[in-house]
Amino acid sequence: MITYVFHQNSIKANLLLVFVCLFSVSYCPAQLTDLARLEYSFIPYKNSEDDYTRLRAIFNVPLELREDTYLVIGTEYNLISLDLNENYPFDTSLLERIHVIDANLGYTYKMNDRWRFAAKFGPRIASTLNANITSADIFYIGGVYFINDRSEDEGKKPYRLILGLSYNSTIGIPFPLPIISYQREINDKWSFAVGIPKTNLKYALNASNVFQVFATLDGYYANIQKPLVINGQQADHISLSVIISGLGYEYQFTKHLVSYIYTGYTLSLVNDLNDGDRDSIFKLSDVNTFYFRTGLKFKL
Repeated sequence: MITYVFHQNSIKANLLLVFVCLFSVSYCPAQLTDLARLEYSFIPYKNSEDDYTRLRAIFNVPLELREDTYLVIGTEYNLISLDLNENYPFDTSLLERIHVIDANLGYTYKMNDRWRFAAKFGPRIASTLNANITSADIFYIGGVYFINDRSEDEGKKPYRLILGLSYNSTIGIPFPLPIISYQREINDKWSFAVGIPKTNLKYALNASNVFQVFATLDGYYANIQKPLVINGQQADHISLSVIISGLGYEYQFTKHLVSYIYTGYTLSLVNDLNDGDRDSIFKLSDVNTFYFRTGLKFKL
């Protein structure tokens, strides 16, 4: 599971997969401040009758251990629906539903006036779940982060710098990978963020309405419990890796309750069935298309 082999005909897909698999842990500090989130995503495959939808739910319960020190118990559930209506040489009903379930434990404390430490670890089930759960369905994710948060500074240009290491067994690399994110307010109206999985430029019309231009990564990687045999080759995993650019809008009902809508177009889309060595053996789609995501979150 952790032997990762780069083959020349799949380097692009593998590099995308590395970054996408970091998605769920690379913004751990931000997700620690989200107490709850409900989200819907939709990608209609261009020139095809197929489409992709995802329902996502996140819940975090922070427990204060002492001043500025918290233990966070969290869970995340993704239900991915693939509506495959084209004529494929395999039983598409085995891929209709993909489940990604995380259970994680987070810990954060303030090291000094400038830096905060955060860590998050836990198991992940990523599978079609059309049979009993086995070890092939279970992966592990985690990361450690150092956050320099000056977002509340007065009389200066507020910023937040996140440095860390992230590990995700789905990508097959047996060591942590570096994470960096930098966010800064330019003035009362403009701010930006540079990093992975998201880079954006925001404009605040007022306290409630915020617009943005963004580029981000999305996707999944999961085990196929009943492997498919296609042209003599066995497909053990399914993956989707996308790079999206577009426009976003956020409406802040209160300081803690926010709704959002993102629309855009994929700059790169790779939806593959993969063998045991993570090489693509069948391409479901690689045509760029429209992207839509909306949700509601309750944050600290």
